[in-house]
Amino acid sequence: MTPYVSAFDPTDPAAQARAAAMRARIERLRALEARAAAVSAQAAPVFHRRGQLLPRERVGLLLDPGRPFLPLCTLAGYLQDQADPERSVPGGGLLAGIGFVAGVRCMVVASDSGIDAGAIQPRGLEKILRVQEIALQNRLPFVHLVESAGANLMKYQVEGFVLGGGLFRNLARLSAAGVPVITVQHGSGTAGGAYMPGLSDVVIMVRGRSRAFLAGPPLLKAATGEIATEEELGGAEMHTAVSGLGEALAEDDRHALGLAREIVARTGWQAPEPVAAPEPIYAAEDLLGLMPQHHREPVDMREIVARIVDGSAFLEFKPLFGPGTVCLQAAIGTHPVGIVTNNGPIDVPGANKATHFIQWMCQLGAPIIYLQNTTGYMVGRDSEQSGMIKHGSKMIQAVTLATVPQITVQCGASFGAGNYGMCGRGFAPRFLFSWPHARTAVMGGEQAARTMQIVAEAGLARKGLAIDATEVRAQLQAQSQAIERNFEAQADAFYTSGLVLDDGVIDPRDTRAVLRFCLDTVREAERRTPHPVQFGVARM
Repeated sequence: MTPYVSAFDPTDPAAQARAAAMRARIERLRALEARAAAVSAQAAPVFHRRGQLLPRERVGLLLDPGRPFLPLCTLAGYLQDQADPERSVPGGGLLAGIGFVAGVRCMVVASDSGIDAGAIQPRGLEKILRVQEIALQNRLPFVHLVESAGANLMKYQVEGFVLGGGLFRNLARLSAAGVPVITVQHGSGTAGGAYMPGLSDVVIMVRGRSRAFLAGPPLLKAATGEIATEEELGGAEMHTAVSGLGEALAEDDRHALGLAREIVARTGWQAPEPVAAPEPIYAAEDLLGLMPQHHREPVDMREIVARIVDGSAFLEFKPLFGPGTVCLQAAIGTHPVGIVTNNGPIDVPGANKATHFIQWMCQLGAPIIYLQNTTGYMVGRDSEQSGMIKHGSKMIQAVTLATVPQITVQCGASFGAGNYGMCGRGFAPRFLFSWPHARTAVMGGEQAARTMQIVAEAGLARKGLAIDATEVRAQLQAQSQAIERNFEAQADAFYTSGLVLDDGVIDPRDTRAVLRFCLDTVREAERRTPHPVQFGVARM
């Protein structure tokens, strides 16, 4: 394959304006992530007085220095815990990501106990359920650094209690699948939180700090009248010497993390050395100026692909048929991949081409990358009469039933059923990331507002009311503006990421590195040989 010949001029004023807007969004993203770290760090005096490490210090010591780490769902909970964008703290009360521990690629999750004592937040629950699913799909040892006050009883919601059972179900599923579950109990684990070590394969506890009990002293006294100390009920020494809940007793956080690294090393699942791959011939910096701020502005997604794939080279599949849907074969980090992306709405030929291409990639065993940038499936009389519904449905079936790993990046618009046909969150891609300018909605805000205005006007006409009356026109205008504001606010990538509808917002310049990391993870999972057991490893 010969390299793609780019027509992009990074010095063009329009490109520079796009790049400036994208940089502003990236700065906002980094500021939000830094906010969570800063709020957590405010607890440093308390942690240090107790001889403990802060959550981010724990993660840093657990991971291999100098090896890549892929944070996941860093904006979870943004604008869900607090409507004010300047006060909302993202992260869901958890740190999570894929990194290397003693040379083994692992899923690492840590309670952010510097915030609300590590209490589980609603979106934090969704976040941990999501990363557990990623760990199970990709056979990643699950290393859990626990220090949590459990559920926040001041903000109790019954659905959190009921759905929270999925957290423990997933721990059992991981263990039964032969994927190691290793817990370091840095602090408290009360009630449901006590089942986190209880459903782990190996548990490390810290002398004088670890606590795990179904009912702490206050609840015990309230429920039975019995009075007992925390150490008697669930201290580290009791659990490692009497109950058997813990396997190892550490003297402090550092010692505990060192033991965790030794245990992970003994799995024998060390990752192979990375393979050299030809870099794109075009600069990743160009990606900032290529993607427009608004979905109405066109972009040739081949220009995006040329800055992501090995050697900027790809082979296009059916380039003259359904050209608004672009299907390419390429390599990323030497991994052969199929790429499906959009240079416009998905029409009937485009849907058929994508269906053919997805099945072709399944036959080859090549993972499929979806670079979303679509306003959806084509509408109109000609499109409907050509069978858009049935042909779009075939594409959705192909995505649903694909036998190879699928990874999605929402680069621009992700509207309507185009979100489905391009492997949106509801179709369980192995990973899904968003660019800062990405927009996700059933349709654009302007389109939604205009649609509802037409419906309202038709309703008024049926009732014989004057549509042109000043008061009526003002009401319709106010309704349209409210609908558009609502759609635009919810379509924003930061908002949807706060709902855990992706695995994180990424800098476009990092797209190649993120995709290569994910493809390495997928390939490694295929090569690992877990040893499933019927019921998981039971505590003895």
